[in-house]
This record gives sequence, C-alpha cells and structure tokens, in this order.
Amino acid sequence: MAIQPLNQAQIQQQLADIPDWQYQDNALRRKFSFKNFIEAFGFMSKVALLAERADHHPEWENVYNKVSIALTTHDCDGVSNRDFDLAKKIDQL
Repeated sequence: MAIQPLNQAQIQQQLADIPDWQYQDNALRRKFSFKNFIEAFGFMSKVALLAERADHHPEWENVYNKVSIALTTHDCDGVSNRDFDLAKKIDQL
C-alpha cells in the first residue's frame, strides 16, 4: 500500500502532540541546541539509528552545537504519519 500524505487538517491536529515542531515548506521542522559539538553529534548518531530502523531518513544540518531537522516523506511528496512517528521518537531522546 502506498504511503498517503496527510492533509492540512490532519497535520494541524497531530502537531498538538509535538508542540516543539512546526509545519513549514511541506515538512515538519525543529531546531535543537546542545552544550557543544560532541553533544550535538551524539544526538545525531541516536537519530540516525532511529531513522535507519524506521527506514525514514531526515533532512538535517549541523553547525557546531546546533542541529536542524526537517521531516518529509518523499514517497508521497508531503508529510505522512511516518514523519510524525519519527518526530515523536526524536523528542523522546
């Protein structure tokens, strides 16, 4: 079964469960700040393991102690439940 994109109402409803994330430019987005580069890199390593298990990989960037993550589902050209599931797991870290 093909992955289905969520509509705007579904996205807004699910954003209530992940208040630190924003919906912008067809993706869920969040910025993280850490004490230093090592902590930021350690966080990225943990996210990488989650993403690999989920077979759903983020778009992200790292500058010193900051990590920016964008989640979107390229298979459906939009945001899907897969993005919300991964965002919730990331928040648990």
